[in-house]
Order: sequence, then C-alpha cells, then structure tokens
Amino acid sequence: MAGHSKWSKIKRKKAGVDAARSKVFSRILREITIAARLGGGDPAGNPRLSLAIDNGKSNNLPKENIERAIKKGTGELGTGESYEEVVYEGYGPGGVAYIVEATTDNSKRTVGEIRHAFTRFGGNLGTSGSVSYLFDQKGIISIPSEGIDKEELMLAAIDAGAEDIGDDDPDQLEVTTRREDLFAVHKQLEELGYIISNAELQWVPATEVKLDEATALTNFKLMSYLEDNDDVSNVFNNMKMDEETMAIAEQL
Repeated sequence: MAGHSKWSKIKRKKAGVDAARSKVFSRILREITIAARLGGGDPAGNPRLSLAIDNGKSNNLPKENIERAIKKGTGELGTGESYEEVVYEGYGPGGVAYIVEATTDNSKRTVGEIRHAFTRFGGNLGTSGSVSYLFDQKGIISIPSEGIDKEELMLAAIDAGAEDIGDDDPDQLEVTTRREDLFAVHKQLEELGYIISNAELQWVPATEVKLDEATALTNFKLMSYLEDNDDVSNVFNNMKMDEETMAIAEQL
C-alpha cells in the first residue's frame, strides 16, 4: 500500500500542480457521480457518496462542482454522460501483476486503450480473476503526519476497527481497514478531530516481486502511461517498491 502512495507522490511532483489537480478532480467527480447514481444523492444515507465528497473537500474541489456531479448522478441534470466502473487485470514486464480501475462512458474504447498500453510495454491484458487473487482489497485512510502522535492515532484507529497503521511516507500516515470497515473508521477518526486527506479502497498485494533496474523502469513507464489515460482512476501492482526501486522511478 505504501508503494502505491509513494508512486502517486512522485507522479504528482512530476506532472505539475495544475495537471495533477485536474486529474484528481476528474477522478473524484466521476466517483461522486457514480456513487450518487448507485446510492442516491443524500450522503447521510450513502456512505460511498459521503467518502467521495469528503475526498473532494480535502482536495479543495469547488462546492458547486461537487453539487453538479451529484445532480448528474441522480439524473437531475438529465441523462448526460453515463459512466460505468470497470476493472482490468493483466501482467506487466517481469511478471508483475496489475489491477487497473477505470470509469468510462465507452468500455470498448477503454479496453482497447488499456490492451494497447500493456502490449506496448511488453505485458499483456488478462481476464477477470487472472491476478486479483494475488491482492486483498483494503480501506486506506491517509492522514497528514505533521503534529500527529502516531501512538495515539494507532490506539484510536484500532479502537475504531482499523487493522494497522503505516508510516512509510514521511508526510502521511496510512490507516488500513478491512474493506467493509472503511466508512465507519473514517467517520470515527474524523469525529475525533483527525484531518483526513484521502480515504479509498485500494488493492494491496499479498506478495511482492523484486525487479532489476531495467524491468522496474519499464514497469514505471507502463504505470505512468496507464495513469495518463483519462478513464483510468487507479493503477495497482505487486512490484516491490523499496527505496532502491523508487529511486529508479525518478529517472522517468
């Protein structure tokens, strides 16, 4: 999970503030629209929508954009764009397992683009279930570490139902929960006064693959290419992202 966060941080730094913000805004707005369509426009009765709105606020997403996305989801603004969630699985160079989450209004277009990305970098798109068994889906709650007592947070998080807390990122503490406990833990930590920068479900690898420099670099290029696709929300893989490997990412 920490590897995913470290890579995202590098991507944001390299992409530039404005470009990174635009990508984050787009991803959150699509999530709000889908959540509202599936569970209604009232966040009090729709945990998924509530989380998406909170993520939007923590990323300074304008209130009017959030409200418009909710109305698009509930149909108040007409049919308009109709997004669906899709998950792709495949293998990258060196046998690295990938899970790619996307939201799209044209699944045929998106699957073609994802297949092309894997092929371009020496990987291949697999079938549903071909790699997901190598991952566990967990709730990940990110909290800025400045001024936070880690031990206090750990006690509060465990009491709320969390599984673990990580500090691999010097700027963020990551609280891990079971998939079904994400909303409840998020809500309790928020009520205790913790500032939450992001809360979402992530695919956490059960085992990781250590790669040589050349193969790792090609995988980072594949990850970057996938994430540049407007339809792609998240890219997860089981490449071991230790300090040595993350240094390779800086070569991009």
